[in-house]
Amino acid sequence: MNGTLHGLGIGPGDPELITLKALRLLRAAAVVAYPAPENGDSLAREIVAGHLPGGQIEVAIRMPMRVERFPAQEVYDRAAAELGRHLEAGRDVAVLCEGDPFLYGSFMYLFGRMAERFPVRVVPGVSSLTACAAVLGAPLAARNDVLSVLPAPLDAGVLRERLAAADAAAVVKLGRHFAKVRTVLDELGLAGNARYVERATMDSQRVLPLSEVEPGSVPYFSMILVHKRGEAWS
Repeated sequence: MNGTLHGLGIGPGDPELITLKALRLLRAAAVVAYPAPENGDSLAREIVAGHLPGGQIEVAIRMPMRVERFPAQEVYDRAAAELGRHLEAGRDVAVLCEGDPFLYGSFMYLFGRMAERFPVRVVPGVSSLTACAAVLGAPLAARNDVLSVLPAPLDAGVLRERLAAADAAAVVKLGRHFAKVRTVLDELGLAGNARYVERATMDSQRVLPLSEVEPGSVPYFSMILVHKRGEAWS
């Protein structure tokens, strides 16, 4: 009998923000897999390191972090084949996914390759959206507000159009696109209603006014929340 593939949302970074269900399945799995850079340690593994019981088979899914090569299809092909062999041997596999597996989560690429061949269970996790809102003390939306989630790599014109139409927005994946996003917010008169946070819930978390953010220092794990009323409850 084949094992089960578990896609575990492990939250935004704080090890205590993993759900009880994900924790139980993580500890019970014979195999634990996680995304990792081509060189160096895995952030996903680091988040759950204190929860691992030891003795499990570990599979690092190493992938290029360069934007032009993501998603790295050949990497997921190889990972699906390797994890498939464990599943065929009857071993349950837990795949770690920062945040939530189905909200821009890397697990979706394995899901697409394996769901028709093996039993797959997905455990939702605390997303970066809700983590950032909590850290900033900034509710995302209220009543009939339309909340837009906008990837920062979008063209400036598209960002401007979407931000102009939304009641509230979360701009994710900032990184090297921060200066462009800040310019668009300034042009729309929304910069004063925007809040910036990076690495929410991690030890290295930072919260800054937009005007104090150095564009060259902005990491991928950063976000801007903006609400046209300033506060969702207004």
